[in-house]
Amino acid sequence: MNTVSWRESGVDRTAGWRSENAAPVPTGIVVITDDISADKALRIAQRGSSLLWRGDFQNARQLMRALDRRLEKRASRSTQSSEPGEVFLANRKARAQRATILGKILIPLQPDYSISLRRAPDAREACGHAYGQPVDQPTDESSVSIGEETLVSLPELLGVISAYEWHRKGIEVSALGARIHPAHGVFAPTRDEYIDLVADAPWPRGIDHPVVWDIGTGTGVLAAVLARRGAREVVATDISSRAVQCARDNVDRLGLADRVAVVQADLWPYDDDGEAGDSGRADVVVCNPPWIPGRPTSALEQGIYDPDSDVLHRFLSGLAHHLTPQGEGWLILSDLAEHLGLRTREDLLGRIDAAGLTVVGTSETTPRHSRAADSADPLHAARSKERTILWRVGARLRT
Repeated sequence: MNTVSWRESGVDRTAGWRSENAAPVPTGIVVITDDISADKALRIAQRGSSLLWRGDFQNARQLMRALDRRLEKRASRSTQSSEPGEVFLANRKARAQRATILGKILIPLQPDYSISLRRAPDAREACGHAYGQPVDQPTDESSVSIGEETLVSLPELLGVISAYEWHRKGIEVSALGARIHPAHGVFAPTRDEYIDLVADAPWPRGIDHPVVWDIGTGTGVLAAVLARRGAREVVATDISSRAVQCARDNVDRLGLADRVAVVQADLWPYDDDGEAGDSGRADVVVCNPPWIPGRPTSALEQGIYDPDSDVLHRFLSGLAHHLTPQGEGWLILSDLAEHLGLRTREDLLGRIDAAGLTVVGTSETTPRHSRAADSADPLHAARSKERTILWRVGARLRT
C-alpha cells in the first residue's frame, strides 16, 4: 500500500493511501473542517492540494455536492460543438475533471474500516466487501509503517457504500424471476433490456439444449438466464478475478452450479488448440462487450469503455473457430457509439464479414433507462436514437 504524509497540528503524520482507480498519492494535504466555505475548498483543490476532512461526515457530503454544482455550472457555460462525437468527448473530459477535483476530498478510515467522524455511517462491512477484511499492521522492521489511518477519497467511499447496498439487496431480474447480487467493481445489470433480448432469442436451428459460452460474464446474469432457458451446459468467462467470484456466488445462490462453470480467462474458456477436444467449440457463444470505444478510467468503467474496440474485434475475429457447425454467436451491442460518430455500422458489418461470419438475424429494443428521456442530458440527441441490438452471426466457412 502506498503511503501519504502531511503535517497536522504541528505533528508529522503518515497514513496508507487506498484508491481503486489507481489515483496518484495525494500531495499538499490541507486539513479542513466544517467551517470551510465551498468556494475556498474549490480554490485549494484547483491548486492541486488535497482536503483531509476532520469535521462532520454529512457536512463533507454537502461540501462535495456544493463543489459539484459549481463545477457543473462552469462546464455548462463553456461553448460546445453541435457534433455528437465532440459533445461526447467534451462531456467526458468535463466529468473527468470534476471527478479529479471531487476526489481530493479525503476521509480517514481506522484500521477496522470505521470512520471516526461525527454522523459517519458504519462502513466496516462495505469496506470489507470492497477491500478485503482488515489486517493487522505490520510489525517487522522491514515493513513500512503507515500509521493508524488509511485515507480514501470521499466519492470512492460513497461508491463503496452504495455498491455494498446493491450487493446486499440484489437487483431483481425479471427474465430470471430472481435477484442478482453484484460485487464492488463488477458492472451491475441495471439496464435489463439486453437481458430480455438474450432471454427471447431463438436457439440455433436443430439445437434444443445447446452448449453455451458466456464471454465476459460479469455478475453471471446472462449465464444464469441461459441455463434457466435449458442450455445443457454453460461456461462463463471473465478476465477479472473479482467478476469470476461474483458470478460464482450468483450461480450458487440460484442453484445452477451443476450447469454453469465460471472460469477466469481472457475471452475463450479453452485455448485455440482445443485441449478439451470438442469442448473447444460451443453451440452458442454470447458476448456483451463494452459498448463505447474509449479508455476506461476505473475498474467499473471497463464494462462500458473498450479501447479501440479491442474486445469487440477480438471476439469477432476468433468466433468462427469456436462455433460448432450449426452454432451461432450472439453479440449484444448498443448502437450509441454509431450515433456519437465513434463507430459506423459499415465498420461493424465489415468486421463481421472479415471474420468469416454472416448475420443470421437480429433483434433490437429501445433503452428503458432514465437518461434516454432526459432532454437536459448533453447526449440526449444521440441517446434518444439509441437501440440495443442482438446480432446473431454464424460462421460462413466452418473451420
